[in-house]
Amino acid sequence: MFFITQLIYIKDGEENVFNQFEDIAIPIISKYNGRLLLRVRPTENTFITYNIDRPYEIHLVEFDNEQDFKNFTKDEERKQFLHLKEQSIKSVVLIKGTNV
Repeated sequence: MFFITQLIYIKDGEENVFNQFEDIAIPIISKYNGRLLLRVRPTENTFITYNIDRPYEIHLVEFDNEQDFKNFTKDEERKQFLHLKEQSIKSVVLIKGTNV
């Protein structure tokens, strides 16, 4: 299994645009042998300690392999809506990993 964790930082006031993109992108994950395992919108009270900006959302996604993830990122339907992602997301920390 191949895992992707994302710490997603949103531009101020662009939450609705981000959610529009997610409504399109998340269902596409399953077309590429992927599963959204976790989608968290943390609040100030959910952190014990942190030394970085608090992300708007945290995603954990599992794919059967890295190629499936790459294919997801190249999906034509998803690419049609990347302007929503670019409009709404300030930055993303992407962490790749495998099951050990």
